[in-house]
Amino acid sequence: MTTHILLGAGGAIADVLSRELLARQQTVKLVARRGPVRADLLDRESVQHVVEDGSTVHLLAGLPYDLRVWREQWPRIMHNVLEACAAHGARLIFFDNVYMYGRVQGPMTEETPVRPSSRKGEVRAAIAAELLEAAKRGRVRACIARAADFYGPGVANGIPNQLVFIPLSNGKTAQWLVNADVPHSFTYTPDCGRALPLLAAADDVWGEVWHMPTAPSPPTGRQFVELAASALGVPPHLRVLRPWMLRMAGVFNRTIGEIGEMLYQYEAPYLFDSSKFERRFEFTPAPYAEGIAATASPLTSGTSRSSGT
Repeated sequence: MTTHILLGAGGAIADVLSRELLARQQTVKLVARRGPVRADLLDRESVQHVVEDGSTVHLLAGLPYDLRVWREQWPRIMHNVLEACAAHGARLIFFDNVYMYGRVQGPMTEETPVRPSSRKGEVRAAIAAELLEAAKRGRVRACIARAADFYGPGVANGIPNQLVFIPLSNGKTAQWLVNADVPHSFTYTPDCGRALPLLAAADDVWGEVWHMPTAPSPPTGRQFVELAASALGVPPHLRVLRPWMLRMAGVFNRTIGEIGEMLYQYEAPYLFDSSKFERRFEFTPAPYAEGIAATASPLTSGTSRSSGT
């Protein structure tokens, strides 16, 4: 039986993927700097040690939201992981984002040109290109699983969770970035948990980019907040964070400052198309109403107390 090695254990995607793999009675190795199996992805020997012959490696690691860290560490991580997978005959699935596409008019698909309009997008474009080139040369069997920003139960760092679900559940006002009146796609994390094992088990996915299943016809930011508030049983109070507000806050908070170059994703319709994956695997992503209700469910006891009901 193939061992699934999850590099970046403890994150939102690793959590849902590990549960799904264990439910399928697969062998799972959870790897993190401070995880059940410890490894430093910046250290070549450390990565070589945790990758097993013939395994399937899922690169799910996240880094601090800091351009300086990304520029220094992402190329080293990708190089080390590709080298280890090649040495051990392991297959690699890299869980990626959409920063490398830059500003896009219309839906993002796997054929969307790589034209990053941010410095973080340039970093992501470079490491994705390295992986695809290694796969093209036959050095490693690898593919990219690409998702929009995600949300789901317990996703502590997801933008919708931070700006919408948590504030509303605590009796506070939801927030949205830049423009709440344009549609914005989000990928539901349990769908990723179900989708990644399908990629891992297939023989015809390697060397390609695959968009993770994401519901079509996304709501606007305002509609998203209304759905979340309804599920939580609270009023849909909303505050839109304008770019100038974030620039001012970024002076005092580096993480907020780092968001600035990515705000283009919220200015206009942000549409993510996963029909390639859906056709290949006959997969139907969870509708937004269903995903939002499931995300709100663990928080409803808190809203009951906060709203005095």
